[in-house]
Parts: sequence; structure tokens; C-alpha cells
Amino acid sequence: MILTSATPLVTSPVLIFFIVLVIILLSPLVLNRFKIPHVIGLIVAGVAIGPYGLNVLARDMSFELFGQVGLLYIMFLAGIEIDMFHLKRNLKRGLVFGLLTFLLPMVIGTLASVYLLKMNWVTSILLASMYASHTLISYPIVARFGLTKNPAVLIAVVGTIIAVIGALLVLAGAVNVHRTGEFAWGDLCRLLLELALYCVVILYTYPRITRWFFKNYSDNVTQYIYVMAMVFLAAWFAQIIELEAVLGAFFAGLVLNRYVPNSSPLMNRIEFLGNALFIPYFLIGVGMMIDMRVVLNVNTLFVAANMIVVSLVAKWIAAFIAQKIYGMKGHERRMMFGLTAAHTAVALAVVTIGYNMIMPDGTRMMDETILNGTVLMILVTCAVAPIMTARAASKIKIEELSDESAIEENASKRETRILVPVSNPITAQSLTELALMLRNPRRKTDIYAIHVRNDNSAASRAMGRNALDIAVKAASSVDAEVVPIERYDINTVSGLINAIEERDITDVIIGMHRKATIIDSFFGAKIEQLLKATNQMVVMTRCFIPVNTVTRIVVSVPPMAQFETGFSRWIRGVGNLTRQVGCKVIFCCHPDTQPLIRGVLKRGRYDIRHEYRDVERWDDFVLLSNRILEDDLVVVVSARDTSVSHSDDMADMPGFLQKYFSRNNLIVLYPEQFGVAEPINTFIDPMSADIHSVPSPIWFKMHGLYRKMVQIKKNLFKRKNDKRVEL
Repeated sequence: MILTSATPLVTSPVLIFFIVLVIILLSPLVLNRFKIPHVIGLIVAGVAIGPYGLNVLARDMSFELFGQVGLLYIMFLAGIEIDMFHLKRNLKRGLVFGLLTFLLPMVIGTLASVYLLKMNWVTSILLASMYASHTLISYPIVARFGLTKNPAVLIAVVGTIIAVIGALLVLAGAVNVHRTGEFAWGDLCRLLLELALYCVVILYTYPRITRWFFKNYSDNVTQYIYVMAMVFLAAWFAQIIELEAVLGAFFAGLVLNRYVPNSSPLMNRIEFLGNALFIPYFLIGVGMMIDMRVVLNVNTLFVAANMIVVSLVAKWIAAFIAQKIYGMKGHERRMMFGLTAAHTAVALAVVTIGYNMIMPDGTRMMDETILNGTVLMILVTCAVAPIMTARAASKIKIEELSDESAIEENASKRETRILVPVSNPITAQSLTELALMLRNPRRKTDIYAIHVRNDNSAASRAMGRNALDIAVKAASSVDAEVVPIERYDINTVSGLINAIEERDITDVIIGMHRKATIIDSFFGAKIEQLLKATNQMVVMTRCFIPVNTVTRIVVSVPPMAQFETGFSRWIRGVGNLTRQVGCKVIFCCHPDTQPLIRGVLKRGRYDIRHEYRDVERWDDFVLLSNRILEDDLVVVVSARDTSVSHSDDMADMPGFLQKYFSRNNLIVLYPEQFGVAEPINTFIDPMSADIHSVPSPIWFKMHGLYRKMVQIKKNLFKRKNDKRVEL
């Protein structure tokens, strides 16, 4: 494969960029009508305009640069979009599939090269490493379908890393055998040691630097530049230890995954730039390397057919065996095969190294026939992989949507409507982002930002409109919509209550009051009036650090909280927040409440890391204050005076919060009361019941009095020194 020296038709940088943008624009529009993945359109367009086609554009340094960035971007997105909880659950299966998708192509490819293509063993092993590796060129299709958390996708991604690492190790060994005439175990051990040291350094340094940076710099552009710099730094370090840069980009994505929530503006910018520019540039560049004239050579056709059949059949067998081992469905097998069938980056690296190696007799280790056959293999595999991935993704998505529909039928039909009061432009963005994290992205959620004023001064109007503009921009940065409401009323509480009634609001998310004077209460007079005037769920928040940098979420749940109307709603809100942040949640609650919390999380399919601690009184939770870190988020579930779960301890709760949690990130949550209860029946606890099935509210009060008497009896026979709760 030798690039043509003919002068391209277009050499102007401005016109070159315009042509590339037109291709990126028209490819999905045209091919969607024929139900063909746009990835194929970009590759075919690259063939047409490239030096082996119409020679409109040359594959110059711009395509080399943006193409390399696009390849790293694909691997980086694969790492940063992975749900770490699901990844850990599928890690063993991914490792098994990785060994299968590496070893089978190695064995089949080596034997086919030796006995069909009549190559020597070293060249055959080197060529087989090309079959064993693959590129996640179809991953953008998976991302568009929203299937990055699907087990088949996670297994394929883990298998990709195993296959690429194995192929690079084989490549290093084959090159060493060619140069020295023997296999050097020392070089292999050195490479493995450097790889282990590389992983340890990245795992230790990246989280600490990232947490510090995100705490001190909240600008979205600055954060994006920082993330990309860390990605390319990891890729460069991988090249230093003689590994592929794609491994470094993927590993950086895994480490930074924890600090970039899926619904954050930062994630939106990362996906937008990658899918709109860098990845299409890479795909067009791949097409520009393909010379369609090689099909006219009979010998090249034979070699290419052998390479294509071996590469596709070996990958399909690996996916088939993995499917049978783990009892997966047919479209999940096609998904794994589609993601692992394409060959680009490592294949080009292998064939280039083999082409440049000179044998003792003066011939090349891999001649031009192998080189052209590799290019044709890249063309076919890059066409087959997106088609298989798109078909499998559509089937899986239909199944997921049908399952979600079944869940929605059993859940409450009431839509979620969130009201975010914004009075200060400084806190408007953080409140809006918290509202976006608490919502369920799979259900319709209307979000309203409101500013209530009781005067018509220009300063009050300007501050209110500025705060509303900031809230709207914060939502639009993640492709969400916030409806701004500017309201004039007699006071703030009246304005909020009227808005709640007019808009049928279900949740209110408000910034926590800052105590200004000694006689001022912890929550403030306005919030106390709001709690008395509405029965909807009220969430008060105070965070000193960005939510995406918290290490754990610790939830304090009062006894008998399961009998409240809004029990399921606030658990789903905490589950959505935990899923977005990607950390662990610890529920400190009574043993009777734990099965029902598990049931709500299981019913809503909140696959999050959650643990439980037995806490029967508020005093027990206070003992945990010295075990809660500054980077933890404390969520206190409280109750109104007339609610079932209210107790005498809650009267002292504001004082406890002020004394023990004054420097912690805090959310105080008052669940919905006297509304329409949602069923919480689960397979975990068959005796769980809806609030409507309980005979009378008097039963709750009697039951609560009985529990207090039991607790007093326990305390009489228990030493104070023995009263400890481990967190």
C-alpha cells in the first residue's frame, strides 16, 4: 500500500474542512433512509474522496492528527461511559470472553497462515495477532442507542482490552524473535511489570488530582480541557512503555468515570465534540487508506479472502462460545461479535511493522500482497461490524423499552414535576444540576425554576432574571429543559405555594437557609412556613463541594419511614443521585425498613452499590458523625409534625445538625405526606404493603408508642459504652 503522489484536487485548508463537514452532515441523513449505519457512510466517503478514489483530498497531517485523536476518543468514551457497578458484575465474563476472542483468532489464524498461505511460523504468529486484536469502531452506535450499560456491551469492552493487550504482547515477542532469533522472557516480564506500574500510578494519582481540580475549578470549559489533557497524558505514558495509546485512553476513561456524571454538562461536551468531529474524522481517514484497485489482483483476492474469513469466523466462534457459556440471547451474541469484528488500528500497526522488516534473504516479512489484503480486510470488517451492531442494538433496545414499559405500568402514573426556587445567581446552577441528578432520565420530568419577588425595583428584577437565565443555561448544557417562572407575590412562601398548586408540583428543591443571627433558626422562617403550607416533598441542600466529587452518600432514615406516602419517591431520588454520581450509598435505618428500601431499589432496577447500618434512634446516627468524612454527602430524611414517622428526636435534629454536621455536605429531605401512595410490594418482603392497606392512623401511633417502650427497656439493660454503630 503506497500512497499516490498525484496532487489532490483540493488543497485549501478552508475548503478541506468544509468538505469534511459536509460529509459528516450528509452521511447520516442519506444512509438513515436505507437503514445503513452512518459509520459505513463515513468510511465509504473516505474511499471516494481519498487518494485511491477521486483524489479530491490528500491524507495529510490533519487527517493523521484528527484521526489519531478520534481513535483515542473512541476508547476514552468506552471507558468513561461504562457503569462501574455493572462493569464489576460482568468483569469475570469479560475476562473469559477476552481470552476467547484473543486465543481463538491466534490459533486459527496461525494455522491458516502456515498451511494455506505457506508462511513461516514467526510471520504467521505476527499475522494472527492482527486477527486477535480489534477496534471498537461500532461503539458510537451503541452509545446512540443508550446501551453502554448493557452486559453484552460491557463484556465486549472488557474483551477488547484483553485482546489488544495480548496482541501487543505477541507483537513484541514476534518482533524480538525476528531480531534476535530467540524468544526473550526477560523483555516480556519487563513489559508486564511496566504495565502493572503504569496502572498503579494512574490509579493513585489521577483520582486525587481530579478531585482537587474539580473542587477548585468549576468552569465547564476548564474542566473539559483538563479531562482531555489527562487522557492524552495517559496515552503518551502508554506509548513510553511500548504499549498502544488506545490502552492509555481507555484506562484514563475508567479512572475519570467516577467524576463525570452522565447527565452533567461536562459529559455532554465530551460526547458532543467526539461524535461531531473527532470520531468522524477518524472514520473518514480509515476510508482514505483503502485502495479498491487491489481487488483486481487474483493473488491479493485469495490472501484477502483468507484473512477476512479467518478474522470474522474466529471472532464469531468466540462470541458463540461465550453466549452458550453464560446463557445469553442471540442478539447479545451478535452485539459482542459486532463490537469485536472490526480491525483498524492494531492491524495497521502489525502490517506496517511486518512490511518494514527485512528477512535474511532480502525479502519483506509481509509483502505488498499481505499489505493490500489487510486493507481489504479492514474495509470488509469495518462494513460488517456496524451492520451487526446496529441490528443487535435495535433488538436489545426494543426489549429494554418493553421491560421499562412494564415497570411504568406498575409504578405511579403521576408525572414528576420539580420546582427549583432560585433567588441567588451564585447557587442557581448548583440547584439546577442537583434537580437534574435527582430526576429519573427514563421518565418524563418537568423542571421549573422560579424567582419570587415582592417589589418592582430594577435591582430585584435584574437579580431574578439573572438567576433564571443561569438555571436555564445549566439545563440546556445537558440537553434538558427548564421552564423559568418570574413571579410577583406578597412574600416568597406565598409565591412558592401558589406555584406548587398551579403547576401540580411534586418535588421542591431549595437551597438551605444560612443562619444569620443567634436567634435565627437552623432552617429559617421561610422554609419552616413552606413545610407547614405544603405536603409535597421538600429537599433542602447545602454542598461545599461539587456533587460529583463526593465519596459516599450516607442516608439517615427514621423508624417507620416506610409508612409515609412519599417513601418510594425519595428512595428513587436518592437512587438516581447515586447512579449519576457513581458512588456508594449507605442507609442508616431500622432493620424493619431495610427490606422495603431494597425492594424499591430492585423494582426500579437501580443497580447501585448500597449498604445498610442498623440505627434505631437519632442518637445512634449522631454517634456516626465522627466517622463521616468531609467528602461525604449526608442525607437526613426527616418528617413533619403530623406524620407517622415523626418522633420527639426530630425536635432536636436541627441542633444536632448544627453541632455535628456544620462542615459536611448536607441534604435534609421531607417526604411527601398525605398524597397518593405508591405500592411498594416486592418479592423481597411479601408482607410489605401500601399505606392504604393499613387499617387506621391510630394503629401507627400505638405501634410507635410500643416501640418507644421497647427501646426504653433495652436502654435500661444496656451500658452506654456498648452503644456503638460501625459505619
